[in-house]
Amino acid sequence: MTTVEEPTATAQTAMSRRSVLQALSGLMMGMFVAILAGTVVSNALPTIISDLGGSQSVYTWVVTAELLAMTVTVPLWGKLADLVSQKLLVQSSLGLFVVGSLASGLAQDTTMLIAARVVQGIGAGGLTALVQIVMAAMIPPRELGRYAGIFGAVFAVGTVAGPLIGGVLVDTSWLGWRWCFFIGVPFSLLAIVLLQKTLKLQQVKRTGVRIDWLGALLITAGVSTLLIWVTLAGTSYDWVSGTSAVLVGLGVVLLAAAVWVESRVAEPVVPLTIFRNRTVTLTVVASALVGIALFGGTVFLSQYFQVSLGYSPTAAGMLSLPMIFGLLVSSTVAGQLITRTGTWKRYLVAGAALMTLGFGLLATIDAQTSIVLIGAYMVVLGSGVGMLMQNLVLAAQNDVPAAQLGSATSVLSFFRSLGGTVGVSVLGAVLAARVTSDLGALGGPDGGGHAAAPDTTQLPPEVAGLVRDAYGDATAELFLIATPLAALALVVVLFIKEKTLKTTSGAQRLEEERAAG
Repeated sequence: MTTVEEPTATAQTAMSRRSVLQALSGLMMGMFVAILAGTVVSNALPTIISDLGGSQSVYTWVVTAELLAMTVTVPLWGKLADLVSQKLLVQSSLGLFVVGSLASGLAQDTTMLIAARVVQGIGAGGLTALVQIVMAAMIPPRELGRYAGIFGAVFAVGTVAGPLIGGVLVDTSWLGWRWCFFIGVPFSLLAIVLLQKTLKLQQVKRTGVRIDWLGALLITAGVSTLLIWVTLAGTSYDWVSGTSAVLVGLGVVLLAAAVWVESRVAEPVVPLTIFRNRTVTLTVVASALVGIALFGGTVFLSQYFQVSLGYSPTAAGMLSLPMIFGLLVSSTVAGQLITRTGTWKRYLVAGAALMTLGFGLLATIDAQTSIVLIGAYMVVLGSGVGMLMQNLVLAAQNDVPAAQLGSATSVLSFFRSLGGTVGVSVLGAVLAARVTSDLGALGGPDGGGHAAAPDTTQLPPEVAGLVRDAYGDATAELFLIATPLAALALVVVLFIKEKTLKTTSGAQRLEEERAAG
């Protein structure tokens, strides 16, 4: 049985706003490099794979390896945050990220690059889970909205700056693609130093702590198996095939074994009792749907801008600014209003409704749609996501015991990432099939399947027109599929019961729970 000693200091006092902002400087820098790692290579990948002599399947795995490692390790980082020093964990995840980044930048072949991306992904998974956990430990739920704008700004800058920085680095002869990985290293090291100086979390000494490594292994293996299936299905093998059946069956068996183990150990990685909480269960479902719709729908916008509308990679990155602007403004305004009034459900409902409307509007686009109109649609979508995504975490954190803050937060992050991975894979397969079908029916080149998106500037005008139309129609179909998923998220949000936001931080609540227990 795990025993817990009394806190090493007197009762935790609320941190001043200045102290919170100082601590957030290191946390947000860490979050920035995690986001940057996922976006900075997008425009550089063709050059990287060509330079290392890789194939199209390797192209996929350079992206997937990091995403898989990040997704499957989030629950373990979250559980560790409930057991050991959160400050040490954040610094450890940053350290792993530095090692993975350096190894990626020094890679001499694709095998080394993929292995290094796995290490980078494990570090990014820690940052994804731990930043929000540490914020909840420092800041009362009632005050969290005040800082939502900072989180949104970091998310926006990392998302937009990544592809632009990657494109510039690749095009700069004296730097090159390796700096796409090196560039995050100084930021990570600076974040470690800042956290050491500014992050002052009270430590609770624990003895006899036992981590459920078997459960962690089974969860990781089961989820990885299913993610590999959805990532490669439709390209390496058919969705309905013997390989699919084997992978799905193995994934289900591993996860069933994980549930059995988690229900019997003293310190489970994912406490199953947490799902008895209605708010947690509903926010988890909503987060997964948001992940599927958001990442599955928007990841293909850059391709649409380049192939259907003929913009350069750098310009395509700039054209995503309207959505980021909507996200940043809505998250900031909603956060301030939540802090001022203490009510939050109306913003979840409004956000889900706007997200559904945004996807519905984007489902009408084609290769001739005005860029101004598309920008307006993206503002609507971004505004909805800004009000919804972060406040789902707030609702769950407000309704669980402080001792389960880490598990609850990481479960939400895990299912959002899982939904995003599934969405990208499935909708990517839908897009490839639609493009292949349309171009095949018109007698044009096969732009789908295993091939990368074609460069329309290198095609004859009449063929380029066919390709632009095919990709425009296929992208609209993806948003049409995403629309009912967003609507389902709206229905789920309506069933979340609004509860008064707590006015004490996670650290203070934990002390109260320890004293009462």
